[in-house]
Amino acid sequence: MRWLMVLILTALPGLAMAQSKTVLPQDLELSVEVTETGYTPFVGEMVLITIKGIYRRHITREKLVQPDFEGFSWSQLGDDTWRDERINGELVKTFRRRMAIYPSKPGALTVGAFTHNLTLTDDSDDWFDHQIMSAPVTIDVVAAPTNEDWWFPTHSLKVSDQWSNAPDQLVPGEGVLRVVRIEALGATAEMIPPMPTLHSPSAMIFPHPEKRFVELSPQGPKAFAYWRWTIRPSNDTSTIVEPLSFTYFDTINRVDRQVTISAQRVAYGSVTPDQDDTATGKMRGASAQLPGWPMATLAALICAGGVFVAQRGHRISGSPALRRFWWADPLALQLRRAARAGHAAEMRSYAAAMLRRDGITARRQALLHQLDLVLFDPKGQPDSIKDFARDFLRASGAGTKDQQPIS
Repeated sequence: MRWLMVLILTALPGLAMAQSKTVLPQDLELSVEVTETGYTPFVGEMVLITIKGIYRRHITREKLVQPDFEGFSWSQLGDDTWRDERINGELVKTFRRRMAIYPSKPGALTVGAFTHNLTLTDDSDDWFDHQIMSAPVTIDVVAAPTNEDWWFPTHSLKVSDQWSNAPDQLVPGEGVLRVVRIEALGATAEMIPPMPTLHSPSAMIFPHPEKRFVELSPQGPKAFAYWRWTIRPSNDTSTIVEPLSFTYFDTINRVDRQVTISAQRVAYGSVTPDQDDTATGKMRGASAQLPGWPMATLAALICAGGVFVAQRGHRISGSPALRRFWWADPLALQLRRAARAGHAAEMRSYAAAMLRRDGITARRQALLHQLDLVLFDPKGQPDSIKDFARDFLRASGAGTKDQQPIS
C-alpha cells in the first residue's frame, strides 16, 4: 500500500504540469520534412513534403496556417491525419499533412514556417490559446532543360489508344471515335501537353473538347487527360491517320522519354452491325416492318401489273423492282418519316441501311457525306438536310422519281 501512495504522489506533479498554462517546448512539436530523393529537382518537378506534429497536451481546437509558398505552387494530398501513437513508450497524439509542391523558379527556395494555432486547457479546465511554428526549410532547385518544346516531368506515365469500333472495318458512311487517355503520376492537369492536331491525307477529322482532371494520392497528384476525335474516311477505300508523339521527363530514372502512338488505317470494311453508332449515340437498327393491309393491296396491284408485263415478253426482277416505288419499301418509308420529324440521326441510320442493302453509288455517298457534316461538325447547317430524303431516294433510281413505262 505504501508503494502505491509513493507512485501517486510522484505522478501528481507531472499531471499538474501537463495541464497547466506553462507549455514546455517538448510538449508541442511541429516540423516540415522533405522527402529525400538523392537528386536536385528541376523547376516544375514535384517535391513531396510532410508536416508533422507531436502533441503531449490535450487539444480542444486547432488550425494549421500555411506559409505563402513564394516560388512554389502546391497541392494538399488528402485530409489531415490525427492518430494516437506511442513514441519511446509514451502515448502521444500525432498530426500529419501531406503536400506536393512545384518550384516555379531555380535557386535556393525557402518553404516558410507553418503555424499551428491551438486551444489548450489548464489545470482549472479553462481554455487558452497557444501557437507553435515549424522551422523554415530551404530546397535547391535547378532550371528545367531548354531543349524541350513542352516541359512535362512526371513520376510515371500511362497512355492508351482506344477506338469505339474496329477502325479498318467501318460500315459505309460510318465514323469512328478515337480516345487517347493519359495518366500521369506526380503531375497536375495543366502540365500535360495540349491536345495535338490529328493529321490524315484524306480523312475527315472532327476534334472534341479535351477533358482533364486530377485525383489525389499519398504519392502525389495523378493527372488525367482525354483527347478525342471522330474520324471518317472521305473516299470509298481507306485512309491513314498519321502517328502522334510527345516527350516527357522520367523523374525516377532522370531521363527524357518519347511516347509515339503509331499510325492507324481507317477504312470501310465488310462488317454489317445490327446497329449503327452515330454522333448522337446508339441508334436503333433499321429493321424492316411488315406493311399493313393498305400496303398489301398496293403490292397485289403491282404484282398484277408485273404479270401483265411479263405476258408481253418482259421480266421484272422482283424485290429490286418493287423498291422503285418508295411507298412499297419499308426503309424508304422510315427514311421519309424521320425526315418529316426532323430527326437527322435516324435519317442517317436508315440511309446507311439502304446503302448496305442496295450497294453504294457515288451520288448517295455524296449525299450521306453532306449529312455527316451536319451530324459531326458543330458548324453544320441543319437547313442543308431538309431535302436529303427526297434526293437520296432519287439518287439511284429507287424512290420518288417519275415512273417510266416498261417496254
